[in-house]
Amino acid sequence: MFTAVILLGCTAHGDNPGREYAPNMYHSVAYEPLSQITDTEAGAWANSLEHNDPTGKFARTGEYYNSNNYNPNRMTQRMPPPHTIKRNPYNWLPYRSKNVPKDSVPIVTANLRNPLDSTAAVVAQGQLLYSTYCQHCHGAKGAGDGKVADKFAGVANLTGDAYLKITEGHIFHVITYGAGLMGSHGSQVSPEDRWRIAKYVKALQKKK
Repeated sequence: MFTAVILLGCTAHGDNPGREYAPNMYHSVAYEPLSQITDTEAGAWANSLEHNDPTGKFARTGEYYNSNNYNPNRMTQRMPPPHTIKRNPYNWLPYRSKNVPKDSVPIVTANLRNPLDSTAAVVAQGQLLYSTYCQHCHGAKGAGDGKVADKFAGVANLTGDAYLKITEGHIFHVITYGAGLMGSHGSQVSPEDRWRIAKYVKALQKKK
């Protein structure tokens, strides 16, 4: 009878997941570096190896406790050393130009060169990124006829005469900071992917 009750407790059906005898093995706690749980007993009920110390409290910290006592702010993510520079996998330095008025962009980007080669692979990657981040506004062929352009007038026609002479550096800058109706995409698109999109835009212009 006892065995039958135990086995019945393991039964799962519909919305009932059944009895979980070790919940911390089924539901892992997400490691969140910017939001620490400082209560040492948080999740103590979920510990599978819990045991008492002489004070009557759990000797182990709770399953959900995730603070770092060795950092002054108890955060798990450590601050970078002073004066260090973040680099990407290509070992590029960050883009240092600030946002400038539209008329100044050609001047600021005059010597900005695309570090990627114009290979078929790079252009193909740029096409995929363009279809994700740009096509809904600028259209599949860059003619400014995407679905968003039906709602908002003034989307740039990248194949128009006014844009044929812009450089890849100019395109990179605009993706980074935005221009006109276009908002900044610097937080959504990595620097290397911005350069890939720039390559593809120039390829589109050549097909005109």
